[in-house]
Amino acid sequence: MLTQYGWSDGLQRDFAPYAAQGLKAGRVIVQQRGGYRLITEDGEADAKAAGRLMKSPEEMARPAVGDWVAYEPRRAPEPAFIQHVLPRATAFVRKAAGRGTHAQVVAANVDVAFLVTSLNTDLSLRRLERYLATAHESGARPVIVLTKADLADDVAARVAEVEAIAQGAPVLAIAAKRGEGLEAVAAHLEPGKTAVLLGMSGAGKSTLLNALAGTERMATGEIREHDERGRHTTTHRELVLLPSGGLILDTPGMRELALWEADAGVATLFSDIEALEAECRFSDCGHDREPGCAVRAALEDGRLDPGRWASFQKLRAELAHERRKEDPRAAQENRRLWASRHKTAKAWSKQKRGFGEDE
Repeated sequence: MLTQYGWSDGLQRDFAPYAAQGLKAGRVIVQQRGGYRLITEDGEADAKAAGRLMKSPEEMARPAVGDWVAYEPRRAPEPAFIQHVLPRATAFVRKAAGRGTHAQVVAANVDVAFLVTSLNTDLSLRRLERYLATAHESGARPVIVLTKADLADDVAARVAEVEAIAQGAPVLAIAAKRGEGLEAVAAHLEPGKTAVLLGMSGAGKSTLLNALAGTERMATGEIREHDERGRHTTTHRELVLLPSGGLILDTPGMRELALWEADAGVATLFSDIEALEAECRFSDCGHDREPGCAVRAALEDGRLDPGRWASFQKLRAELAHERRKEDPRAAQENRRLWASRHKTAKAWSKQKRGFGEDE
């Protein structure tokens, strides 16, 4: 049973110390506010997490859907008791909603991240870049799925726009209700491997899951006429075993995806821009008025799209802001950086006007 859900020799080695304590292994397949549901060697079981996990100031310490856990069996109808979370191979993490500064694991131990968005008026390249950066950071392989192709005009042009910012990630256009494009999606679902569906509310994630499962596993809603968006239907996170042997995790739509420690993901997605920055004359170039700025040159000759540059700046500034809130030293380093850039720009301005260094 557990092998179907991805249990491996490596996981068995990680679990060995807990097995010695008399605990059993399971994987979280449903996550709700009131508790969890596990898949175990004996089938499915309701579970709750130990208080020390739920009360931990680090939300990432708590079990999340997709996690492998060590649990203490209880006599029915008492729920099983999750004592430990095994190390995660990958984790799709976002900054939790609200004013606090902490991380939230949306999905754990995922191999493929299907980034789902509709081909109607809700398509946003800038939002997709945010999802792509987070997917790269997670360790999962991103695949962009453009849904409702049967309701869109000039699909080929829209796909080309998305491919231009995807940095090599596959881009698939589908019409799930008609069964169009499902083979291309299924090609990324291997037996025992886990995929996650991520995207805005109403993007068609549950419709896609139902089409792949061949049954109505998740509730779906019709398109709203006034804004062409689907209705929000999924209210919890659930991992589903498909007839093909692949695993797919459906998640509630996210109104926003705030980045969390995604520097590597942003660097991967915008590697072309970081390569340009490395060509600038000054290492602390602010890409404004400094001489020898490769970024400004690329913007002026059309090699760099202004929208993509603005998106990169926004995501990098967001990450820096979160870092400064957590680390006073980061704030001090930021002030030094901008002081250096200001000094460089001021010196260049004087040179252009013909003033000497001492004037």
